[in-house]
Amino acid sequence: MNNSPESRGINGIKLLFIAAFIIVGLWFVHEIVSTLFFFFFAVVLTMVLNAPVMWLISKKFSRTAAALLVFLGLIIFLGAMFWLVIPRLLEQGTSLVNNLPDYYLDLKMQVVSLVDDYPALQKKLLDNSSLSDSLPSTRMIVMGVGRFSISLLGSIFFFIIFLSVVAYMLLNPIPLIETYLLFFSESQRPKAAEALAKSSKMMEGWLWANFVVGSIQAVCVFFFLSFMGVPGIWVWAAMALFGQLIPRLGFYLMAVPPILIGLSISPSTAMWVLVFYLALDEIMADFVMPHIRATVMNLHPVLSLFAMLAMASAFGLAGALVATPFIAFVKAYYETFYLSTVTKQGLKQQVDVVLLRKI
Repeated sequence: MNNSPESRGINGIKLLFIAAFIIVGLWFVHEIVSTLFFFFFAVVLTMVLNAPVMWLISKKFSRTAAALLVFLGLIIFLGAMFWLVIPRLLEQGTSLVNNLPDYYLDLKMQVVSLVDDYPALQKKLLDNSSLSDSLPSTRMIVMGVGRFSISLLGSIFFFIIFLSVVAYMLLNPIPLIETYLLFFSESQRPKAAEALAKSSKMMEGWLWANFVVGSIQAVCVFFFLSFMGVPGIWVWAAMALFGQLIPRLGFYLMAVPPILIGLSISPSTAMWVLVFYLALDEIMADFVMPHIRATVMNLHPVLSLFAMLAMASAFGLAGALVATPFIAFVKAYYETFYLSTVTKQGLKQQVDVVLLRKI
């Protein structure tokens, strides 16, 4: 072994270069994390769409024709959603924004009536200056609309890029799959292929579960809030449709705004809306969704919640959105590469030791 000063100097320089490379790599990954999420969603959607593509191929369609038909169906579905739903969402969303001052005043008066026994607090709430302080100025509203317009244009651009990526992967996935398999040694490639196939089935189940449960929630919210006379029912129904994408946290995102709007109408309306959302969340989150996910994904609810909290803490809302698909990928690879080599003999007895504390 060469321990000369010259050799140690060269080794030190190599270590510095390696450390610098790792630091730059970590910085780069941190900077492009949103792009990574973007492509992860594209991969998930492609896996889901590949199922009907393969079904058409089994019916003697070519890969190109099958992929184009499925992708065209997706575009028609999105176009129909935009044509039928988006105008109503924009109309009711605009109405809600325009009526925010009235809702604020009504909500304030409802709260004031609830604190009759606290004159000091009531006086503070009735102070007119608090209204002007709480509502944004015209300049802030104009700036907010400008930022929203720029953000909307950027979102449309990224959505077009997203659909283009999905289309390319759907039309010709073979080179991408081959590249993925080449990352593994020849002996590990069968397991790598099996793990990716499992992940694909779980992604299909995840999207199907969210679509079914989200649709049920949206219909229930639409009819109940219509019956209660809460404004903006299309907005709240749309939020309910996508609420299950974020386990548990999605409930608060979709429930709090209509409850506050209900409170501006009357305390009893707010109470009934709160009871409805609590009951809906308990039924869907504790009975319907776990059963569907257990059937199509074989994924324990605790794993989903842990993944959601961890990813939300690390990456915010985007992390919460990809948490369930991410943990599904981890589970598929863990089961394929590790559990397939582990014996389960005596596992039930060992579980009983933990549960019954048979020490």
